[in-house]
Amino acid sequence: MNRFPLVLGAVVAALALILVLSSIFTVHQSQQALVIQFGDPQRRVDDPGLHFKLPLIQEVVYFDKRVLDFDARSEEVPTLDQKQLVVDAFARFVIVDPLKFFQTVNNEEGIQSRLATIISSNLRRVLGEVQMSRVLTEERASLMRNIRESVNKEAAGFGVDVIDVRIRRVDLPEENSQAIFARMKTQREQEARRIRAEGGKEAQVVRAEADKQQRVIVAEARRRSEILRGEGDAESTKIYAEAYGRDAEFFDFWRSMQALSRGLPGNTTALVGSPQGAFFRYFQDGAAGLPAGEQNAPKTATAQQASDGAAESQ
Repeated sequence: MNRFPLVLGAVVAALALILVLSSIFTVHQSQQALVIQFGDPQRRVDDPGLHFKLPLIQEVVYFDKRVLDFDARSEEVPTLDQKQLVVDAFARFVIVDPLKFFQTVNNEEGIQSRLATIISSNLRRVLGEVQMSRVLTEERASLMRNIRESVNKEAAGFGVDVIDVRIRRVDLPEENSQAIFARMKTQREQEARRIRAEGGKEAQVVRAEADKQQRVIVAEARRRSEILRGEGDAESTKIYAEAYGRDAEFFDFWRSMQALSRGLPGNTTALVGSPQGAFFRYFQDGAAGLPAGEQNAPKTATAQQASDGAAESQ
């Protein structure tokens, strides 16, 4: 039995299957494709699903339709006031024209190298026109908007649309950071010394005012006390004068007893000398020095009463 026709038929069928399979390709909904023939783009395919191409002579190149990320490397960027900033930026972009994209940069690696150059040049241009203090404020949003517009305008020639460009982080070079920290520390120390000096000045003013008020209060109190003491002395003198005017002999006797009680205090006090004189006139014989009504009393009783009166006055 001749098997050649069967083998030939199987070979033809296999070749036909290969040709059919090589002419079919699928496009995912997150992709877009270009049909390339001998390196020359023939048509663009955006719709997802099953599509056909010429077998063997045509091939399909796929591109992502989703938003792609690009992280630029950190680099030093000078500002208008000659300050160096270490800027870490990133971008988000979409491939909107796969034909132009393929013809200019060919693949994602190519566009990333181009975006790195474009973003770096625009960062240097925009940040080089402003001072460092403006980069660290809310004005940075407008600066990044200017950078995004410039980057998008340049990247449009590569078939991509740059959605956003942002600065992830802005740092100072290590040597600049140490110098700035030292300057900030010096400024804070100067501010602290100024505040301490102002506080010391205020303390002296408050202390002087308090001393002044204290002296005024003490002087006023002394003045008032002298007035009150004078009024008290005047009142006591008035009372003594009235008492003396009522009964001069009794007042003289009472004052004499007070003088004796103060001059001879205690039970052990002794006076050596003659009991003559006005100080002891109420202890002498006779009733010349006694108050009225006591002249006929025995002299021993008179001395006893004088002693009791002196004790009671104490």
